[in-house]
Amino acid sequence: MGKRQENSNLGSLGCCILTVSDTRTISEDTSGALLCELLEADKHRLIDRKIVRDDIYLLRSVVSQWIADPTVDTIITTGGTGFTGRDSTPEALTPLFDKYIPGFGELFRQLSYDDIGTSTIQSRAVGGMANATLIFALPGSTGACRTGWEQILTHQLNINYRPCNFVELIPRFNET
Repeated sequence: MGKRQENSNLGSLGCCILTVSDTRTISEDTSGALLCELLEADKHRLIDRKIVRDDIYLLRSVVSQWIADPTVDTIITTGGTGFTGRDSTPEALTPLFDKYIPGFGELFRQLSYDDIGTSTIQSRAVGGMANATLIFALPGSTGACRTGWEQILTHQLNINYRPCNFVELIPRFNET
């Protein structure tokens, strides 16, 4: 039996939030707090929330543990998607993906253009799926997290969104 087939309540997803930062603490993590607030407002369950410094192997370790957890349906990271030497979230996550969701980053940058103009090209937001777990990497700003959730994720993580959404596909992720 596949991991996701164990979860029967597809309307309410088990979610984890990972903030990637060398300086933030939980009390200062406005982006992570916003994502927790938004997912809970949409009736999803917060399974875990962590902050890790921007290190490829620490990121992979935390995300890999969540990917293996049968209660986790979705992982959302915030931070580490820029171009500085310490920004390594895409490099940490993409090798873990079984499938890449190219449209997520493309749509995120298109929507961000309305708010930040051409600066959106500096965002390396990515999405993918690993072991039937959806993974989305958002930039670290609170505004970017709000854009990502309110304009993309709230819809794609809603079983009732039409014409299609990721939630209705969850039972089929492990099909071969």
